[in-house]
Amino acid sequence: MFKKILIANRGEIACRVIKTARKMGIQTVAIYSDADEGALHVRMADEAVHIGPPPANQSYIVIDKVMDAIRQTGAEAVHPGYGFLSENPKFAEALEAEGVAFIGPPKGAIEAMGDKITSKKIAQEAKVSTVPGYMGLIEDAEEAVKISGEIGYPVMIKASAGGGGKGMRIAWSDDEARVGFQSSKNEAASSFGDDRIFIEKFVTQPRHIEIQVLCDAHGNGVYLNERECSIQRRNQKVIEEAPSPFLDEATRKAMGEQSLALAHAVGYTSAGTVEFIVDGEKNFYFLEMNTRLQVEHPVTELITGVDLVEQMIRVAAGEKLSLTQSDIGINGWAMESRLYAEDPYRGFLPSIGRLTRYRPPEEVAEEKRAVRNDTGVFEGGEISMYYDPMIAKLCTWAPDRMQAIEEMRIALDKFEVEGIGHNIPFLSAVMDHPKFNSGYMTTAFIAEEYPDGFEGVTLGEDDLRTLSRLAAAMQAIEDRRARKVSGQMRNDESVGASRRYHVALGELESEVSVDLPEHDDGAYTEVLIDDEHLPVAQTFAVRWAPGAQMATLLVDDDEQYAGGRRDVASVKVSRETLGFRMRYRGADLLARVLSPRAAELVAKMPVKTPPDTSKLLLCPMPGLIVKVDVAEGDEIEEGQALCTVEAMKMENILRAEKKCVVKKINAGPGDSLAVDDVIMEFE
Repeated sequence: MFKKILIANRGEIACRVIKTARKMGIQTVAIYSDADEGALHVRMADEAVHIGPPPANQSYIVIDKVMDAIRQTGAEAVHPGYGFLSENPKFAEALEAEGVAFIGPPKGAIEAMGDKITSKKIAQEAKVSTVPGYMGLIEDAEEAVKISGEIGYPVMIKASAGGGGKGMRIAWSDDEARVGFQSSKNEAASSFGDDRIFIEKFVTQPRHIEIQVLCDAHGNGVYLNERECSIQRRNQKVIEEAPSPFLDEATRKAMGEQSLALAHAVGYTSAGTVEFIVDGEKNFYFLEMNTRLQVEHPVTELITGVDLVEQMIRVAAGEKLSLTQSDIGINGWAMESRLYAEDPYRGFLPSIGRLTRYRPPEEVAEEKRAVRNDTGVFEGGEISMYYDPMIAKLCTWAPDRMQAIEEMRIALDKFEVEGIGHNIPFLSAVMDHPKFNSGYMTTAFIAEEYPDGFEGVTLGEDDLRTLSRLAAAMQAIEDRRARKVSGQMRNDESVGASRRYHVALGELESEVSVDLPEHDDGAYTEVLIDDEHLPVAQTFAVRWAPGAQMATLLVDDDEQYAGGRRDVASVKVSRETLGFRMRYRGADLLARVLSPRAAELVAKMPVKTPPDTSKLLLCPMPGLIVKVDVAEGDEIEEGQALCTVEAMKMENILRAEKKCVVKKINAGPGDSLAVDDVIMEFE
């Protein structure tokens, strides 16, 4: 077995590999750019080597720099993670020449499967079901339009060397094919250094389901069931689960066997993933094979008990698989939510900055539930504009799907992230969505259910009343402390007068009375709450102290919790002038908590009008202006392209919302802008 391995990656996947290596007694080497000098993976590794400036094409994907780090540290093997050099055959070749083991497949398998055009041809020869399309190289946009018309719209335009949703566009018309081809080509060149493009038929009502395979160098191979990856935005996976709620055993077996046939056809070793598109009749078609570890591999580990990183290391060391197909079962259900540094309220645009607060839920591994958080960041760390916006993968496991979803709801409620925009509210909304809960979703789920973007969550009346009671209880706790500090109560006084509050929360206004009948027990405050919707005044436990940013409301539940307390709601809270900001299940609300008389007076106050920005084009994200498509004085039409902003390796075209005239342009190509910087003004 290896004594030392180098991880040619960064972020959460580097941390993930380090954890398994440490468990196996293997020393680790991290590499880092200027932007990652204080990163978590650097702190966790036994050694770390600096390899260059922040841009990946000057550091993480420069083969010579990685090879120098290997020579400096004497690493015997390299784990590439995913992205960067993980599917680069030249890197595998360089390692082989140096006598260093590559913890991944052979160079030939990477070349065969890493090129989507070649992989489709091999899949067809291996009798794997494939999607109709044009497998040749496409020279320009007009040829792309011609081919798209011959295949029949809609079509999927893809980067041959792509992955992770980069360089992918769906086109429904000639114009979209023309624009999509150029955008895909630009993104492919920027992300992979390879701008080759191909086109295939886009299957309507599709589900994205993939099979995990694991093969050794001795001819042995197994498939570890499937993962459902249909919840996607711009072809980027957002939520994954294992197993799929759609497949039956016969389809699972057929997909698994075809996946292994393809792996054996190219002499594959290590862990790999064969991705399929599946229609409503359970017909499945090969999309591509990822010759690396997938981002979503934890859900497979949770339902099989197999550590895929450990298996990859053992295979690379020449060991035979200790598993056979009969050893692979399905134990329970697992969910994964990808936490992205992006603002769901602004079209999911990337967000960068410092994590002023980062408190994941507690990780647990119990008989009936598990919570796992794979991350590469920490409180006080910086989210950079140079790399992928994913900051963590939150996973839950339970005996069945609905329990796994409920565990995810609770875990998301308890996940505290401040300082940047993030997608936790959106993830919470999906977990509560009836269509997702039913299991009948397609890759169009987000586009269909959120056609106008994500505008937050509207809670039902029961949830609003629960939050109102919690807000009143927190106000009572604060008021008691204030009375003690001011000397109105003795320090040992345990009983205060009942206090009545007017709580306004969303569309709900209610009167809530709160008594504090007992001292805090160290962790909880007992409160007696009475409002018109409680049959009788009821005692709740509140886990919150003034200034804390998480508050939990609990009730006694003798039947289900053996005399313990049941968590009614865990809510992220912060103090506001007239009450509390409360974030729960994807909703972001202001709870105004006042005395009944103060509420009457506040209702008479004028409402502040927000500034008018309708005549300004504001930069929606931190990014770089790549192109400006208009000039001062131009008359522009609704939907016309105004400029292109690049952020986190993705191009974003900003378009006019209405017909107008360009009055002034404040930024040009090459300018780096912050959120809400004015790009141009209109008449």
